[in-house]
Amino acid sequence: MTVKSTSRARKKAAPGVPDSARTGQDAPAELVQLLTPEGDRVENPEFPLTVSPEELRALYRDLVLVRRFDGEATALQRQGELGLWASLLGQEAAQVGSGRAMREGDYAFPTYREHGVAWCRGVDPLNLLGMFRGVNHGGWDPNEKNFHLYTIVIGSQTLHATGYAMGITKDGAEDAVIAYFGDGASSQGDVNEAFTFASVYNAPVVFFCQNNQWAISEPTVNQTKIPLYRRASGFGFPGVRVDGNDVLACLAVTRWALDRARNGGGPVLIEAFTYRMGAHTTSDDPTRYRSAEETEAWKAKDPIARLRAHLEKEGLADEEFFAAVDTESEALGLRVREGVRSMPDPDPTLIFDHVYAEPHALVEEERAEYVAYAQSFEGGE
Repeated sequence: MTVKSTSRARKKAAPGVPDSARTGQDAPAELVQLLTPEGDRVENPEFPLTVSPEELRALYRDLVLVRRFDGEATALQRQGELGLWASLLGQEAAQVGSGRAMREGDYAFPTYREHGVAWCRGVDPLNLLGMFRGVNHGGWDPNEKNFHLYTIVIGSQTLHATGYAMGITKDGAEDAVIAYFGDGASSQGDVNEAFTFASVYNAPVVFFCQNNQWAISEPTVNQTKIPLYRRASGFGFPGVRVDGNDVLACLAVTRWALDRARNGGGPVLIEAFTYRMGAHTTSDDPTRYRSAEETEAWKAKDPIARLRAHLEKEGLADEEFFAAVDTESEALGLRVREGVRSMPDPDPTLIFDHVYAEPHALVEEERAEYVAYAQSFEGGE
């Protein structure tokens, strides 16, 4: 059966596919890297990037503030203020780089760890914490921010993103969609089904896999015998592996992939090769399944340290700038801490409000029973 090309694909030619994004089994496994761990800038003709000193400083600020917020959230959970927290420590460059590659009309579908992408889309950090404190289901308007609510079910958001992207094509809009997921989710059926639909319908969606090496306690080697980005070849679209600790490379590659999707080129799989420096969530103990030597080796590739080294080497930022960012990060941490502690508890009866779109006799009966039960404790000893 021959699948007809969509109107989007006929509209204009899509950008070419770089050698590092070939779909064949001989695709190279090298990382796309524009900034070395030592902070030296390198050029990649397949993914050129022009970035001003102001933009570099802004990216550094993003990385520092996102890490500070994330660290504060972890501390709040340890102190009993949050029920759970999924840290992004070590993955800031992958999220900030890809998040800043998006245009205003693009739409992101996250998992539960995309705090850096949320930051780039203008979501207040306190809104992220409401769900983990148990006082709301998200706290932001997805359509206002073009940033979907967090998805806890592993991999299902890739299907949502693909369907949304297919809808964009039918509407004739020139936007793109990006779906975030981890290396563990790549083994889920939902993700593979999303790849099939996206490929066949030439959907304008970028699949952004943050390969942080561990699906909770399961290493990547137990999930695949080939680099994850090469899985794209089996579905008929390009895959690229990028240094996930290099904010510039993540920015350049994601920008290329989104542009390609907007211009009718169809889906792309980006594998951001990075590392989860902390626990999977605050209920996890990574020391039980990975070595301290492994973690120490990845500390040398820290995304914030390498960008700071670059700024210092090139004379693009001084101590006054770094001090100002640190001061701002401390103010953010304080605002987050005070804001979480002052979040009001929701009315328990709200749980009955949206079970059905319209009033339902059984739900109203259950509401009345709950209210009577709660009132039975009032005034008691």
